[in-house]
Amino acid sequence: MAPQDIAAAIQRVESVFRRRPEAALDDDAPASARWQGRTRVVSTHASGAAVVTDMPVELGGSGDQVTPGWLLRAALASCATTRIAMAAAVNGIELSSLEVLARSRSDARGLLGMAESDGSPVPAEPRDVELQVRIAAPGQSPERLRALVQDCDCFSPVTQTLRQAIPVSVHIQVAAG
Repeated sequence: MAPQDIAAAIQRVESVFRRRPEAALDDDAPASARWQGRTRVVSTHASGAAVVTDMPVELGGSGDQVTPGWLLRAALASCATTRIAMAAAVNGIELSSLEVLARSRSDARGLLGMAESDGSPVPAEPRDVELQVRIAAPGQSPERLRALVQDCDCFSPVTQTLRQAIPVSVHIQVAAG
């Protein structure tokens, strides 16, 4: 889809949402995960798309698939990239390249439920997360491209989810057998 087509699609959707704000609220497509043995899991989308995850050999996995933590970083990087591309299209900016690298640093002791020497739990979540954005667009000033990326950072759903630390509720059903 050309940038003009993306901009037109976004403008149509914004027009609907201005007239009917309730139309913007929708249930997101659920992700279903099914254990495949050891530490391998297959997550599926309603469309049938599937992603396999596994843990490294050191943690009992095969090491031949991406980890769930990597999927989080991939979601972060792809969401930020998508949001920037959408905003560029709306603003008439023809991108020649856009790449986002998501990095984090984690302590694997948290995944294992271990404690620090003082008895406090080691956090399971990453200690820090960083996005590195490389962007180029002919005829655009570095300042305009930096402003575009900074503006988009506030509206990237995955980035904001990590920043806001939304509550996660857990509902358990125990099946027989």
